Amino acid sequence: MTLRPRSIKLAVFDLDGTLVDAFPAIADSINHMMKEMGYAPVSLRTVKRSVGWGVDSLVNNFVPHDKAAEALAIFRKHHDQRLRKNIKLLPGVKTLLPFLKAQGCVLAIASNRPTEFCRIILKALKIDHYFDHVICGDAVKRPKPYPDMLQAILRASGIGVCAAIYTGDMSVDVECGRAAGVFTVGVPTGSCTRSEIKAAKPDMFIERISQVRGLFQ
Repeated sequence: MTLRPRSIKLAVFDLDGTLVDAFPAIADSINHMMKEMGYAPVSLRTVKRSVGWGVDSLVNNFVPHDKAAEALAIFRKHHDQRLRKNIKLLPGVKTLLPFLKAQGCVLAIASNRPTEFCRIILKALKIDHYFDHVICGDAVKRPKPYPDMLQAILRASGIGVCAAIYTGDMSVDVECGRAAGVFTVGVPTGSCTRSEIKAAKPDMFIERISQVRGLFQ
């Protein structure tokens, strides 16, 4: 277990399922892809459980390997537009971000999503100005669960692991945080169940993102 920071100067977040609910938009783009390629549609739950390992992995869950490149192109084209609507902040995010800024925190995103899609989401929800660093799966050699994204954010911010926290909704986030030596918070508002996140043994488990405030008391 990583020790809780005495003074938090850097707060890093996963995006999907942690700060944002974009699952309906992802499902719409997946099902558009499936229809275009002649496959049966899939449920929102199935798509939600498949999110978190990057867009290549997501698409590969639903089409044969030899069709993956074609499917990915269809998905990306549709998703670029689809992400600009029917996405929303998860409860508590709207007030948490300004609270963290008021505490003097540097804020960052570490997501397995492509950078392009992350920035579309942040801008569409009008929260892009809160984030000093956005490091995504396509900007590092290895995506989560490897620590590359968090290590890149730590280097860019000039803040050490002893003053950083990372919050995510998946076991892959917990693994990433542990590998980077960053105090990691798990929240069950995305792809993983409570039991799955707890089994990954985050340094702290919370029910709602707003409970991150408790680390500053």
